[in-house]
Amino acid sequence: MSRSLTPLHPRKPAKPTNPASGVKQQRSAPLLTNPPLDYSYDGSFEGLLTVLFTIYGQKAAPNSIQPEGAMQGGLFAQPIAIVTDEVQAARVWEGLLRYMDAEARTRLFHTFLSEQPDRELLLFRYADTAMRAGRDISDNYADDTVRRIAGIAQQMYREKHRMEAFVRFEKTSDELFHATIDPDFDVLPLIAPHFTKRYADQRWLIFDKRRRYGLYYDLHRTDVVEFEAPNPQRRTDISATVLDEREPLFKLLWQSYFDHVNIPERKNMKLHRRHMPLRYWRYLSEKQPREQRFEPIKNKRPIG
Repeated sequence: MSRSLTPLHPRKPAKPTNPASGVKQQRSAPLLTNPPLDYSYDGSFEGLLTVLFTIYGQKAAPNSIQPEGAMQGGLFAQPIAIVTDEVQAARVWEGLLRYMDAEARTRLFHTFLSEQPDRELLLFRYADTAMRAGRDISDNYADDTVRRIAGIAQQMYREKHRMEAFVRFEKTSDELFHATIDPDFDVLPLIAPHFTKRYADQRWLIFDKRRRYGLYYDLHRTDVVEFEAPNPQRRTDISATVLDEREPLFKLLWQSYFDHVNIPERKNMKLHRRHMPLRYWRYLSEKQPREQRFEPIKNKRPIG
């Protein structure tokens, strides 16, 4: 399955826009007058955009849009396999700006990354409604599709923010900082800019064990890397032989710092779990069992 860190980047629109909304006024989409069809694609975002291009070319609304690995053909009909065409995908991605602003369009990409079971039809319905309205519909919360996509976008933002805050790296013996995550949604493309900017001076790898791919930064660029191993390692499965010999000390020092700044009298676990849900604790060194307590050397004092 092909992956991209960001969706396709359109060229700047050439036609004048509506000054009130920033969205170009366009005629509505062509009528879908032919019998509905079932479509399949390769599971990539560009593949889905190619399907949208084909729908209007065929003038046939979708009964279903399914990734190839999840196809469920009916008794009498088989899905039409759509081959990804990046030129067609770019035309669709650019064309969406005629009916919605950039923020609304980005929400469609986030909805795709959410991996909702009906995400493909959801994106089609949103785009089709906007094209037939000839304007941006992102504030029309009376529409169920608009409400759902807005809600998914909020969930994706929260997951992205928490991954950026709660990921903890372990240093390996070859100077690579490694972290394994298991987010509810496919947020790696969304967190890539944050980690690339924040950790620009070190090599790192963030691996999504559920989706079996990761982000690798080599001090110059961040690339998507995929793993074929059927059973990727858990965070706790990393062999001690590949970790930097100082990693246990770093973990111990961080746990000690956390314990010392903690104020027992102000403990509020209900509030704590609201800001740091329990499912994220597995990533945090400070939330792991204490293997040993940090004790300073009693006959040594800082020079001062």
